[in-house]
Amino acid sequence: MRSAPTPPSFHALRKVVATQGPVLGPGGPGLRLLLLIALIAAVVGGVYAWQSQPKPEPLPPPAPLSGSPLSTPVSASRPQPTPAVELTVHVTGKVRHPGVVTLPGGSRVTDAVQAAGGVRKGAALGPLNLARKIIDGEQIVVGSPGPGVVAAPAPVDLAPADPATAVIDLNTATPEQLEQLPGVGEVLARRIVEYRDKNGGFRNVEQLREVSGIGDRKYADMREKVRV
Repeated sequence: MRSAPTPPSFHALRKVVATQGPVLGPGGPGLRLLLLIALIAAVVGGVYAWQSQPKPEPLPPPAPLSGSPLSTPVSASRPQPTPAVELTVHVTGKVRHPGVVTLPGGSRVTDAVQAAGGVRKGAALGPLNLARKIIDGEQIVVGSPGPGVVAAPAPVDLAPADPATAVIDLNTATPEQLEQLPGVGEVLARRIVEYRDKNGGFRNVEQLREVSGIGDRKYADMREKVRV
């Protein structure tokens, strides 16, 4: 380690002592002057030595670490969540609102029937399995004679029928055909059709008694000419 340089005040003090030695004897006035000069030299030397100390140099900033920062986004290869599966089915037959409905994956036949408004009042489900899981794109028929299969229409007789001997099906007849029954006009035929639609069809001929405007006498004239 390099020693601090000698301050100039010490050199001046040394020169004075060398030239004025006889004057600075003990008890002389020069001795007091010498002590004063020595005190001033000591103070000046201390300040000079303190200012001459080496100053620490600041360290350079650390170099950045190599590699990607912690804030690097997660790789896009991470699997994304799978969207929920939806099933679309066609519900028809004896339901209040037949049509196409959309249900979440894993739904069952009973969920599809409820989504279509439920079974119409008085209608029978038939052999439909309500607990079965539905399949996307299928058709669910409520009240059909087969397990979810639409019943084949009855063969149509193309030969003209005699109104006096013809037997009319209450569940398939049109209002015009119902007007061929004895005592049935346009208004009563419309009431029979409205009752059929509201109750999911006729289950027996005796239900005609529940139609407004059909009394015992009119029912007796009609019951042999209708069927279900």
